[in-house]
Amino acid sequence: MAEVLVYVDHLDGAVRKPTLELLILARRVGEPVAVALGNGAADTAATLAEHGAARVLTHEAAEYGEYLVVPKVDALQAAVAAVSPAAVLVPSSAEGKEIAARLALRLGSGIITDAVDLEVGDEGPVATQSVFAAAFTTKSRVSKGTPVITVKPNSAAVEPAPAAGAVEALSVTFSAAATGTKVTSRTPRESTGRPELTEAAIVVSGGRGVNGAENFGLIEALADSLGAAVGASRAAVDAGWYPHTNQVGQTGKSVSPQLYIANGISGAIQHRAGMQASKTIVAVNKDPEAPIFDLVDYGVVGDLFDVVPQLTEEINTRKGC
Repeated sequence: MAEVLVYVDHLDGAVRKPTLELLILARRVGEPVAVALGNGAADTAATLAEHGAARVLTHEAAEYGEYLVVPKVDALQAAVAAVSPAAVLVPSSAEGKEIAARLALRLGSGIITDAVDLEVGDEGPVATQSVFAAAFTTKSRVSKGTPVITVKPNSAAVEPAPAAGAVEALSVTFSAAATGTKVTSRTPRESTGRPELTEAAIVVSGGRGVNGAENFGLIEALADSLGAAVGASRAAVDAGWYPHTNQVGQTGKSVSPQLYIANGISGAIQHRAGMQASKTIVAVNKDPEAPIFDLVDYGVVGDLFDVVPQLTEEINTRKGC
């Protein structure tokens, strides 16, 4: 069986959920070989083995933390040379896409970004993508070189699939470009206790209809009752009501959760482009003609200031039963 390289996104050995999803998809087209780099790389092995990694290639070096992107590209290029994989899978984060693009260029290979599914094809892995603001679904394959594919979060359900997970040291020689861009300082993002927006299974968003930063507490309370992430439309962000890091849309972040709840959001194409791939969409808006209702699975025509508190209270009541 052909091997498939999976780039491991982790923080000091704690594997992030999108990587576990990649292992699920990798098993559909071959035997997963995980590549873990940087501080704590060896500590990822148990989790990766539990979720299907046949082998775990590790390499720890200060360069991965001190410099941007290129050292990781060097390492993945070394892994491709060592394994000759059928494909390379990378999470569709901002960094992941840059790593994938640079790797594809070095390999002289084609690249597919933001895949939402993967299957075996007669001539290599076939990736499914949602395109044009999720108005169409396409299937694509790379026709030249080793396919490099980035995959959106929440594209597969994580499930255990124990495998050997044999840990092997990866030999990496860094290129001259590896130390070209140095990280001079880091500022930890303040933790809210909520899931990462792009990885969350449930996202609750607020828009212009929230009518002020002071009212976003309603959105946060609903999100917290569901264990969800909080999003915002561009109108809310531009008004200064919520941080730009939480913007969902074409100029913000793309999300594809199991459940997306839009509150006071009209449904402009800019916003739809960032959330239309959600599995189930619910909207609360007092305008029955709002474009968002053309998209939703469930719609509530009503004032969010009446609907959202009642919904939050009902959820909390049921959780207490």
